[in-house]
Amino acid sequence: MYIIDRGLQSVRTISSFNKEMATFIVRSRENRKHIELKSLISNETPTDLGNLILLKDSLVYLYMGKPINNKRGNIHYREELVEEPFRLIIVQSKVDEANVFWFITNEFKLSAKDVADAYRRRWDIEVFFRFIKQELNVSHLVSLNKNGIQVMLYMTLIVAMLILIYKHANNIGHKTAKRRFTMEMRNLIISMIVIECDGNPDIFFKLE
Repeated sequence: MYIIDRGLQSVRTISSFNKEMATFIVRSRENRKHIELKSLISNETPTDLGNLILLKDSLVYLYMGKPINNKRGNIHYREELVEEPFRLIIVQSKVDEANVFWFITNEFKLSAKDVADAYRRRWDIEVFFRFIKQELNVSHLVSLNKNGIQVMLYMTLIVAMLILIYKHANNIGHKTAKRRFTMEMRNLIISMIVIECDGNPDIFFKLE
């Protein structure tokens, strides 16, 4: 399943997911033009989704911009109805009623709460990757297979916890802790290598 933010709004693209038999949840822009075929909310459907309230859960057709060449050779877009059923879910925040979220999906088995929770978990992942990029200088994944990614993430979390412990133990800021922890780890590793080679690490660091 693809969980996609508002950066993707192309109906043509999400229609291609259907052809590839791939499920998706896309956060749509609000008030996008559509035709409602039928409501999927019944008397048994819960509208209280915890921190959210379910406003709409419907089967819809969406409009797509079709490129048209005019007489001057310029391209403009004409709205065209895509007669392909999608599911539109609209939820509202209980904390801030101005926060209304629109989701488009081709997943009809999950509840509206499950769809909203899936998107929220995606945001948690985004926050985590921002943390390891900004705070731990992780620029890219060194492996693309599942095991390699898991090992890298576990090692990153271990380092993050060690730096946090070092920060509190020395009562210093995060950037200072990260820099000093890195230097001390480097010196420790060098000392271990020197000892393993039957050398004297005290002499090495004195010369340094």
